[in-house]
Amino acid sequence: MNPRTPSRPVGTVTRGTTNPNRLRRMDRWIAATHGAALRRADDPVAVDLGYGAAPWTAVELLARLRGTAPHARVVGIEIEPARVAAAKPYEREGLTFRHGGFELPLTTPPLLIRAANVLRQYDEDQVAGVWERLCGRLAPGGLLVEGTCDEIGRRHVWVALGPEGPRTVTFATRLGSLHTPSDLAERLPKALIHRNVPGEPVHAFLRDFDRAWAAAAPYASYGARQRWIRTARALSEAWPVVDGPGRWRQGELTVEWEALAPRGPFTG
Repeated sequence: MNPRTPSRPVGTVTRGTTNPNRLRRMDRWIAATHGAALRRADDPVAVDLGYGAAPWTAVELLARLRGTAPHARVVGIEIEPARVAAAKPYEREGLTFRHGGFELPLTTPPLLIRAANVLRQYDEDQVAGVWERLCGRLAPGGLLVEGTCDEIGRRHVWVALGPEGPRTVTFATRLGSLHTPSDLAERLPKALIHRNVPGEPVHAFLRDFDRAWAAAAPYASYGARQRWIRTARALSEAWPVVDGPGRWRQGELTVEWEALAPRGPFTG
């Protein structure tokens, strides 16, 4: 065992709710934005942290990453031993499951950590410490993706972090199910969900997002995708949007973290 690894897993057992294909939007974004780094690595290890009561998300992550990085390996890590035992029959070449928590019981630093719907069940004041711990375990050039989605993956918001800390926030949705962009507010990650109040940047951003969506209503006759693209283009005039039409067409929009970072005591 790594001498830095605690004898007991760090964290608490969460509900473990999961469904097949739930994290497809996050996985698609990871493959597009981090695939090149995974391909270049000699041993590209990815972690599915807190995969839940069933191993579907880890199985799917391996398949999706190997579409862009054929030598990628996935390690599913769960703090509940019974969930690890239930996942063991799904192990295969490139996919293993281990008992652990935020300490990450690995000998090889991962190039990717995906933690979806995990911190949602923690207190806001615990987020910064968990982020720091996980970012400290990343390999050079590694990426932590932490966020929340609904039960079937139609709406998802996540933060991308490097070893230095948070970089961006991505909003992703099935456009045909969207009424207004602020529908995504209920899926904000723990670092932001309690900050969606007047005076906080994320509240102002969602307000402007809705206004741009309303102004783009005439484009709805060309389909929800064209309306979203027009909305994103207008929003980028006032906010530091870091992606472009290629990602917008997927129902995504990514903004610099600093533009939405909470005011006050949060230190993530």
